[in-house]
Amino acid sequence: MSESDAENPVRNLISGFRANPGKAKATFSVGTELVEGLRAEVNARQHTIVIDEPAVLGGTDSGANPVEAVLAGLASCQAITYQVWAANLGIALDRVTVEAEADIDLLGFFGIDRSVRAGFNDVRLQVALDGPESPERYRELADAVDAHCPVLDIVANPVPVTRVLVEPAAV
Repeated sequence: MSESDAENPVRNLISGFRANPGKAKATFSVGTELVEGLRAEVNARQHTIVIDEPAVLGGTDSGANPVEAVLAGLASCQAITYQVWAANLGIALDRVTVEAEADIDLLGFFGIDRSVRAGFNDVRLQVALDGPESPERYRELADAVDAHCPVLDIVANPVPVTRVLVEPAAV
């Protein structure tokens, strides 16, 4: 994607937020329901995302599993953030591809070994950039993306989570 494709809307959005910082605050929400076995349908705005486990983990493999969805969110947020920050910094960027890979030990998820965490042990990103800029400019861009990618921040840093359990009414 060329710089001109994203430059004006991004710069306009940034200018608007600078003028009125209160408009930069947003709340995102999704709702999920198990519809069959381990298959979940996630509603995000007008979109439905199917999340399932592979057959080897007891699912029907009708969609990416939750940890793959996290990696997809991270990789796509990285790509988007590269485009946004390229426009913001005036860096020409013709193409960006991101691959995300992570290791997980299922002994933690299944509670077999309580000393093993349930989530990822390690996440690795490979980012490939194409364009006419110098390697120094792309390193500048990568540093800006590392500092500003929302999903990277969520994955790399603890985020407070509040759970409210809505229990069935007593009979």
